Amino acid sequence: MLVSQLYAPTLRETPAEAEVVSHQLMLRSGMIRKAAGGVYTYMPLALRVLRKIENIVRQEMDAKGSQELLMPIIQPAEMWQETGRWDVYGDEMFRLKDRHNRNFCLGPTHEEMITTLVRSDVRSYRQLPLKLYQIQNKYRDERRPRFGLMRGREFIMKDLYSFDKDEDGLAKSYDQMYEAYTAIFNRCGLTFRAVEADGGAIGGSGTHEFMVIADSGEAAIVYCPSCEYAANVEKAELKCILMPEEELKALTIVETPGTKSIDAVTTLLGITADKTIKTLVYNTDKGVVVALVRGDHEVNEIKLQNLVDCLTIELADEKTIVETLGSTPGFIGPIGIKIPMLIADSTVMNQYNAVCGANTLDKHYCNVNAKRDFSPTIIADIRLIQENDPCPHCGLLVKTARGIEVGQVFKLHTKYSKALKATYLDVNGREQPMVMGCYGIGVSRTMAATIEQNNDEYGIIWPAAIAPYQVVVVPISAKDEAQMSLSDSIYKALNASGIEAAFDDRNERPGVKFKDADLIGYPLKVTVGPKTINENLIEVKVRRTGEVLYFDVNNYLEDIKSLLARL
Repeated sequence: MLVSQLYAPTLRETPAEAEVVSHQLMLRSGMIRKAAGGVYTYMPLALRVLRKIENIVRQEMDAKGSQELLMPIIQPAEMWQETGRWDVYGDEMFRLKDRHNRNFCLGPTHEEMITTLVRSDVRSYRQLPLKLYQIQNKYRDERRPRFGLMRGREFIMKDLYSFDKDEDGLAKSYDQMYEAYTAIFNRCGLTFRAVEADGGAIGGSGTHEFMVIADSGEAAIVYCPSCEYAANVEKAELKCILMPEEELKALTIVETPGTKSIDAVTTLLGITADKTIKTLVYNTDKGVVVALVRGDHEVNEIKLQNLVDCLTIELADEKTIVETLGSTPGFIGPIGIKIPMLIADSTVMNQYNAVCGANTLDKHYCNVNAKRDFSPTIIADIRLIQENDPCPHCGLLVKTARGIEVGQVFKLHTKYSKALKATYLDVNGREQPMVMGCYGIGVSRTMAATIEQNNDEYGIIWPAAIAPYQVVVVPISAKDEAQMSLSDSIYKALNASGIEAAFDDRNERPGVKFKDADLIGYPLKVTVGPKTINENLIEVKVRRTGEVLYFDVNNYLEDIKSLLARL
């Protein structure tokens, strides 16, 4: 590609709307342009990167015996109504009606579509296992699209669905996809962790998220540096913390004026937060729920939601608290309240002589002992993991990091096959539900996550495997015929040898061309200047390290190939 003909209008200034590095650099390097909030045009450079990621995905999917198809983006409501998700999926679903007033949606995901397809054609155990995938646009009406391609309303995704005879078959399919995902993200040159996660709106149990490690990541993950354990903080399971035993003291009430926070209570009473009980009230579609955690801990709302088995959960407002509990916000406690669902974290049950709200303005209980003074409806792990908590596998202390989710693998079991009556006849002629798995990769999100992990003050630093072009050839002077002729010769030789090269043939100052090369992020930059002409040496600069090497102008192809293989 001649850069003079490349449609990649670069920007010197960062657009004010761009909050994260990937969004800033993709706009500045001419890779994307905004069409509407959360909707972008992929320019030629970005499309080359996307196609390379897609090809890696296809190769690894096909290697596991998967078959590619392409399903409709527009999905009829009837499929979603069969599973019950039409009414509960939420406002993120783009809904539309045709001219006959029939309901449709723009596909946010394709579980209903693929299951309906397979149930009509697969009848015998001999047709299983079956793994089908597509790479296609998805649509979710994000309330607040932001961060460019990280949270958009239209995005490119690979979704694969496995159909097996039984749980053993599902386990095998799941392991195959886990292996394939590991290979995909390694080939893309990413640093990532596969972490235990929650199934969310897709459902099912048993799932891992593949997280690209980046400081800008929206998701918090924990990992153990001593063993293989890693999890999304929302999923991480925790063991009960045992506190040193104390002699139980008599329950008392103390005046605590104006102390609506744990910090205020601990300051007034001269105690530490681990001697307090935090009481939180939630509204759910199953009714009001009260949750208890230690004062220095936070409620894990995903765990709580799964425990209650509710579709919606949010902190209750003051009016609900007063009407339901007869208590005062900031002074709520578990003693004496009448509520059908009082859930205590297991660590709370092992506190001695703790402090909690007395359900009266400006008053707290002291010397609270859970087993003596109140009785929870449920005792469970409902707290959010923190750095330096003990690892649930080996007991050593965990660390935290930020991650960007680029893929997730789910065990759906029979959630959708039972709802949609996707069955097969087993070897004995009995009808059985197919056992399903679901496996997604955000292709456009992977591109953005790669930039979040690979950049510096000058621009993008592409891993060679997915760079739009692997090498850019830059003559110092476009007016020097010898430099231009040699640059053209090098450019053509690189492409002929299978190395994807661009030739910056523009009549621009060298500084402009060098800045654009760094901004776009070509892994290697070949500079042709007076040294090349006079000494027969081409200068090759490695974008990632800044290392500068000199190769013989008559013998450089294998050296460049070797360099690229390491990038």
